[in-house]
Amino acid sequence: MTATSSNQLKNICVLSGFRYEKYKEFVQAAIDLGRAIAERKLHLVYGGGDRGLSNLFSKAAFVRGS
Repeated sequence: MTATSSNQLKNICVLSGFRYEKYKEFVQAAIDLGRAIAERKLHLVYGGGDRGLSNLFSKAAFVRGS
């Protein structure tokens, strides 16, 4: 099935209050997710926190234009 422009995903919400101090491997995954969101021209919706993985998603997406 081919999506039409009215059916295409335009916004994505990422919620994560996860603190990654013990799990550094999640840092690159969060950055990669943010970049992928921006590359697909999606709008990122998140809680606006400045800590944890949400902050990493948002910064990576913002830098790439999301």
